[in-house]
Amino acid sequence: MPSTLIYHLCREEEWRAAGPAGCYRGSSQDLGDGFIHFSTAAQIETSAAKHRAGQRGLVLVAVDPALLGDALRWEASRDGALFPHLYGVLELAAVRWTRPLPLEADGRHLFPPLR
Repeated sequence: MPSTLIYHLCREEEWRAAGPAGCYRGSSQDLGDGFIHFSTAAQIETSAAKHRAGQRGLVLVAVDPALLGDALRWEASRDGALFPHLYGVLELAAVRWTRPLPLEADGRHLFPPLR
């Protein structure tokens, strides 16, 4: 798979907890599923609309997949699309940037330019 950035959505308070810990263990959904959910730039807006519609206080986390090693697996979703899943903790050194993800008037999230 390509080494362009992959993206994760979580609540701001979940992300803030990663700072003192030095790593991110995932959202409550991730912990229940046994891996941290990621999306590509092409997938993230659809994922947000499907799983986080109308939610305020979210953060978009951009990660370099080349730094995640063998714990990152590309797995097929229900529709057959490959999504990146991290089976382990996310070391903060792999994070390239984070941005707040505000809601637009229509309830959709306003994404920054993704590269």
